[in-house]
Amino acid sequence: MTQESVMIADQVPDWLRPPPEGWTADHLDELPPGAPRMEMIDGALIMMSPQTSFHSQVVRRLANALEDAAPADLGVETEMSVKLGERQRPEPDIVIFHVPEEGSRRTFYLPNEVILVVEVVSDESEDRDRDTKRTKYAAAGIEHYWLVEKEHERPVLHTLELDKATGAYVATAIARDRLKADVPFPIDIDLTTLVRHRPAS
Repeated sequence: MTQESVMIADQVPDWLRPPPEGWTADHLDELPPGAPRMEMIDGALIMMSPQTSFHSQVVRRLANALEDAAPADLGVETEMSVKLGERQRPEPDIVIFHVPEEGSRRTFYLPNEVILVVEVVSDESEDRDRDTKRTKYAAAGIEHYWLVEKEHERPVLHTLELDKATGAYVATAIARDRLKADVPFPIDIDLTTLVRHRPAS
């Protein structure tokens, strides 16, 4: 190991050094208060990048619209992880779940509690959102997966549903202006309202 490598290793905080057995999903609950937001994919801690205005607006307004439409026995949250396995704990942008009795103290949900996850694709997460997470959510049996892409500064929403025969997601719709769907519950959302633009002078 070079002297430069030693110096860099010495600068790594103790909490970021993996335990001998490697990181597990439960270790995310042990990170110190000042640690950045993390998710876990294949036992690797992945730091969540700062949100763009587009990402923040879409997540907030879409979550609000889904919460307005959801039946009373379903909850809607943002920035809440889903524990898919011992070393898998991704954090979807939006998660819709069956409300558990002890919900207010939860730090994650389990796949059998979740009916829909939504990812708003950003530059740094596009491979994870389109491929890695899609595969892992499907393998965990989560029935509905939505991807929101940016197209000409507007959101485009792709809905996918789990094909239980193949264990993979299949695309069911692409919505640009308005999303009308019957599953996972009746939904009618004006997608043009998810991002607010400053009026031209």
